[in-house]
Amino acid sequence: MPKNSKAVKRELDDDVTESVRDLLSNEDTCDDSFKKSSLIVGGGGGDGEGKDLNGDMDVEDGGSDAEDDAARPAWNSKLQYILAQVGFSVGLGNVWRFPYLCQKNGGGAYLVPYLILLIVIGIPLFFLELSVGQRIRRGSIGVWNYISPRLGGIGFASCVVCFFVALYYNVIIGWSLFYFSQSFQQPLPWHECDHRNSTPDVVPECEKSSATTYYWYREALNISDSISESGGLNWRMTICLLAAWSMVCLAMIKGIQSSGKVMYFSSLFPYVVLICFLVRALLLKGSVDGIRHMFTPKLEIMLEAKVWREAATQVFFALGLGFGGVIAFSSYNKRDNNCHFDAVLVSFINFFTSVLATLVVFAVLGFKANIMNGKCVALNTKKIVGLLGNEISRDLIPHHINFSATVSAEDYQKMTVLIRGVMEKDYQLLGLGSCSIEEELNKAVQGTGLAFIAFTEAMTHFPASPFWSVMFFLMLVNLGLGSMFGTIEGIITPLVDTFKVRKEFLTVGVCLLAFFIGLLFVQRSGNYWVAMFDDYSATLPLLIVVILENVAVAWVYGTDKFFEDLKDMLGFTPFRFYYYMWKYVTPLLLILLLGSSVIQLGMTPPSYSAWIKDLASEKSLSYTPWGLAVCISLVVMAIMPVPVVFFLRYFNIIDENAGVVSTISYKKGCIIQEIARPEEEDDASLIHAKSPSPMPGNSIYRKQKGGVPDSTPNGRYGIGYLMADMPDMPESDL
Repeated sequence: MPKNSKAVKRELDDDVTESVRDLLSNEDTCDDSFKKSSLIVGGGGGDGEGKDLNGDMDVEDGGSDAEDDAARPAWNSKLQYILAQVGFSVGLGNVWRFPYLCQKNGGGAYLVPYLILLIVIGIPLFFLELSVGQRIRRGSIGVWNYISPRLGGIGFASCVVCFFVALYYNVIIGWSLFYFSQSFQQPLPWHECDHRNSTPDVVPECEKSSATTYYWYREALNISDSISESGGLNWRMTICLLAAWSMVCLAMIKGIQSSGKVMYFSSLFPYVVLICFLVRALLLKGSVDGIRHMFTPKLEIMLEAKVWREAATQVFFALGLGFGGVIAFSSYNKRDNNCHFDAVLVSFINFFTSVLATLVVFAVLGFKANIMNGKCVALNTKKIVGLLGNEISRDLIPHHINFSATVSAEDYQKMTVLIRGVMEKDYQLLGLGSCSIEEELNKAVQGTGLAFIAFTEAMTHFPASPFWSVMFFLMLVNLGLGSMFGTIEGIITPLVDTFKVRKEFLTVGVCLLAFFIGLLFVQRSGNYWVAMFDDYSATLPLLIVVILENVAVAWVYGTDKFFEDLKDMLGFTPFRFYYYMWKYVTPLLLILLLGSSVIQLGMTPPSYSAWIKDLASEKSLSYTPWGLAVCISLVVMAIMPVPVVFFLRYFNIIDENAGVVSTISYKKGCIIQEIARPEEEDDASLIHAKSPSPMPGNSIYRKQKGGVPDSTPNGRYGIGYLMADMPDMPESDL
């Protein structure tokens, strides 16, 4: 065969000549029963024999290497694919991280830098990952190995980071499952503090903190005082972790064929819950105060560099860049899918989901602030009544205020203003609180503090609180599962593509291994380990991975050549905007973000927030020397594959052609193979930029002998599109 020609195989009733373009556009030629079938990879010499891409195996009649390249399934519909990408990108961070950053960094003004950075960093990088995954049709390992074998370690680094994140992310799903299981009771178990031995005495730890705080740290986690005190396994959380991994394993065991169906529920249900919560919260007193507080712009804060750095970090992680899940999901797409539209659509869905979640969170927190403020007013009004006639003159109390009735927050503010104006320095000795809704709303919380403490406390005041609690934690479970599916796919897909193992066995093996390692996170000290992994296992490694991805495409492979590939794949040339973003702007901004992150880590010694039982409060503790060693090891282990693979390739310890894989196109389960030959010249497109549609006379197909598909070792049927024995054809002008 000529150097740049491709063998394209297809079962037809008669010998026909048909272009690959026609094959791709024909949706009715493949029976649905062949969607799970195995791919027959054959190379096309005139003697009917072929080799795999590494030249290791001879193939007779194109059928003996079916074991090597299992058929890649395709999404059943575009909607299923979009829901998968949305489910992966929209996660817990949208609910408990974005609202906190929005409040902390200028309220509504924070949306401006976030949107700018979403357009400059988020969408271009998201589009880049979607493009290479869809065009090369491999997971992260295969994609970056194909682009530059010396940068093949990028894919392995993504897998390592995915595994680290999956370890602790599923623990959070386990926590949500525990609260979900405890929500089917009235009143909710965290409604009030427990009494000691059925006496009026309240547990001191609960009395010093709050009912929801006590329930989280003592009843749910039974937390130890430091990371050094493991305290043994928390058996209830161990069961919840097992349930979480079982759900993930069952949903992922058949790949996208099983997880894709789950996506319809796991991706859409959170929106139903968020909308229901928003409608319900808006009907509660104080919700508007929360929303007004949230979106009141503080323009002076927007000019601070820290705001832009945190916005860039949030954009980066909100879209799931660098994990490999985006690449894995897009690799199951049709070759001509408009991935640019997908990138813009999913990015803005993610953004509007964050805004919706922010509305919900601060509507609920506004209601909670109103409740807490009312309690504060009632408590301090009693203090004022007790001080009347002694420290406080009755003449200072406005005549319209009736202490026998409920005193409003406005009346309380009038009293305290008058009392402070008269007593001045002695006012502090009275011990009266300010009781301000603004101060209550300024108590910014994020992460588990928002979900398992602040939000749960607010829900205890909801009418029909168990129902809303069940809905909320079921939403958290679904948000977590959607992200977990993409994370696990970022591990499974590259390994299956690279090592040709059965997906079912690998999925079960990965889930079992992750569960047993995950027992570290369900000890009494497990919450501290979750915080450690969250802080150090992903942030820096993912930044480095995405910088290398950007450099690999824009500078190693070449932006011009990549644009040609995109034009061939999409049918149109993308906006020139992406050219400059990929080549100059985005890598520069990512390097600045990496540098600022390293500086921040250097300026703030590694520490964690520990719950001290005797104090009934949190305290910042520094990591022990072995804890610091673990933090450093997490970063090093995650990024180590990049230099290791580079040096192995550079010194020819591993052949640079090893791992070059074939590109496969699918159409509703129909499989058309395009064999990429490792000896192609450099001027050949990375992913076959030139049109793969041969002219008549250059592609001849013959029906497989026997008419019965070959049975594959895994019990599925091979399609068996075999090329006819024929002499070498003249080299195509293409």
